Amino acid sequence: MRPLRPLLAAVLALALLGGCTAGADEPAPSPAKADLQTKVPAELEEYYGQDVAWEECGSNLECADVTVPLDYDAPDGEDITIAVKRLHSSRDGQRVGSLLINPGGPGSSGTSLVDSATALFSEDLRAAYDVVGFDPRGTGDSTRVDCVSDFELDRIRGAQYEPETPAGLEAYAADTDFIAEGCVANSGDLVTEVDTASAARDMDILRHLLGEPELDYLGYSYGTYLGATYAELFPGHVGRLVLDGAMDPSLGSHETVLGQARGFEQALRAYVQDCLGGEACPLSGSVDDGVAQVQTLLQVTEDTPLPTADGRELTAPLAFSGMITPLYESRTWFFLSQALDQAMNDGDGSLLLYLADLMAGRAEDGTYPDGSTEANWAINCADFGSTGDPEIWARQAEELREASPTFGDMLAYGDLLCADWPGDPAGSRGPLTAAGAAPIMVVGTTGDPATPYEGSVALADQLESGFLVTYDGEGHTAYGRSNECVAAAVDAFLIDGVKPEDGLVC
Repeated sequence: MRPLRPLLAAVLALALLGGCTAGADEPAPSPAKADLQTKVPAELEEYYGQDVAWEECGSNLECADVTVPLDYDAPDGEDITIAVKRLHSSRDGQRVGSLLINPGGPGSSGTSLVDSATALFSEDLRAAYDVVGFDPRGTGDSTRVDCVSDFELDRIRGAQYEPETPAGLEAYAADTDFIAEGCVANSGDLVTEVDTASAARDMDILRHLLGEPELDYLGYSYGTYLGATYAELFPGHVGRLVLDGAMDPSLGSHETVLGQARGFEQALRAYVQDCLGGEACPLSGSVDDGVAQVQTLLQVTEDTPLPTADGRELTAPLAFSGMITPLYESRTWFFLSQALDQAMNDGDGSLLLYLADLMAGRAEDGTYPDGSTEANWAINCADFGSTGDPEIWARQAEELREASPTFGDMLAYGDLLCADWPGDPAGSRGPLTAAGAAPIMVVGTTGDPATPYEGSVALADQLESGFLVTYDGEGHTAYGRSNECVAAAVDAFLIDGVKPEDGLVC
């Protein structure tokens, strides 16, 4: 998930493990294994039956491009490619199968996540599985969405709008129209075909080409929605699915962003409390005082953007992005302290700009090599389009400000981006049940700002076979960055099919 109004891509892959233990019950029952040769529609046989040319691309790594139809409703038409990277099991004798992974976004690269596997995933998991990452359609090294130049992306990311005024709304709409027109001009029909359901169908082709009768999968953040969508479409091919940091698919866009607003405000207060109790904190007084100081800094950047080392100015949207980036991971809070200290005491926005660029995938040379921001725009719009009008958005903006006095204003009017997106939305808001699927683990973090805990509770309840594991802590998602309790529960389920005790809290 991402904050919408500043038009930012928002996923931050983070690692590190902690400590605790998990209890376990009997192995989870599962339906009879699906036949690998399950009949597929005749028009898709060439895709399910293609030969994959794997090539070595690093130590114990192989890479390949897989061909899929651009439009599943017209599979005789244009093809696109999906980039795939596989880290082979470290101990072939213990191999369970292939574990497909997705880092979220939407728009983030699954092949890049494979490169972090040794830091994120336990040794036991890497022994049991070939870890397989892919760049979903429209992203990374797959056939990619392209909308605007790097120069224009810099400008848009830093632009300040006042959509509450007629002139401000017109300026904001002009840029969102510019984005949509650029996506169509540069990417053609791809911009309407990067929806989540199509990506889930791509995953089923990958499952088959990997030689797996069932899909074992670990998805983070937006990757939980992708995984749940797969389970809805292919319940008989669900193996062991773990959905970490879940989105509630039944919520509309405003309800989703409203949850994020509350989540980031809560995360900011948790950070301020921790900062004030430590050393070298740039804030002072009570938690309320510290939050007010952060709000003052945001107002300063809105009125007078701060200079930075690379010559760009730190505007309020960029300051906002730089502030929320370390709020995704409590172990990076010290970066926020350093950035706030530099901005508040030296009048220098360089570190906050660096953090904002990290979130948006901007390289030091000014390029955006992973294309995650533009893919994020396209996938969100292709999935659900836009709802509401300026009058409704103005009322919703007030709700966001009330929920998050610090960040709410930056999260408002996000639906405007998709208002004139080409094509009809491919998805619809509503619960996903995946009736008939094998047990699905949902992991939720109580202090998750980007995908609030309530979303994980809701998804686990909606899924017919869903069950919830709770991490009581701060930060976005849990497996690979929380503690041994979470790691043990996820590993036992993925490796041995063993469900943890009901209602496990780590």
